[in-house]
Amino acid sequence: VKEGFLTLIASSYFKTSPGEQSWVFDCIDALDGGDLDRLRKLLTAFLASIPYSQRRRGTEQERERDFQYTFYLILRMIGAYLVYVEKETSEGRADCVIETDKHVYVFEFKRDGTAAEALAQVEAKGYAREYAADGRKVHLIGCNFSTTTGTISEWETQEMKNEE
Repeated sequence: VKEGFLTLIASSYFKTSPGEQSWVFDCIDALDGGDLDRLRKLLTAFLASIPYSQRRRGTEQERERDFQYTFYLILRMIGAYLVYVEKETSEGRADCVIETDKHVYVFEFKRDGTAAEALAQVEAKGYAREYAADGRKVHLIGCNFSTTTGTISEWETQEMKNEE
């Protein structure tokens, strides 16, 4: 299953059709510009294109990890940014952190939960605190994946106020 999934992702990534190149450039533009609504739409559409037969049927923890892993692979294959998965902080681990020149994105993922729960966890655990004095805009993102649709079902964002 793992090899099949990686083959599916890799074959999609290495095609050079204009539509796929455009998708990557659209993601880069969204991240560079802090356009989280556009990023959500792009990622939701991409995940929706993965056939349901490719999704794992393992334990709940494995299924959540599969969504997180897929998200991470997509961002790493874009290849334009520093991407951390399970980034350790003083109070826990952020599921994903993306650093660009002007923005930092701190993600928490839930599976069949709510984006509000994920965003509350980012705040409660202080996953973005290390960026409090950073000159970049820091975005907190709660993202929920649906096992029914195989894609993003909820997405909530908030900009962290940097300390002066």
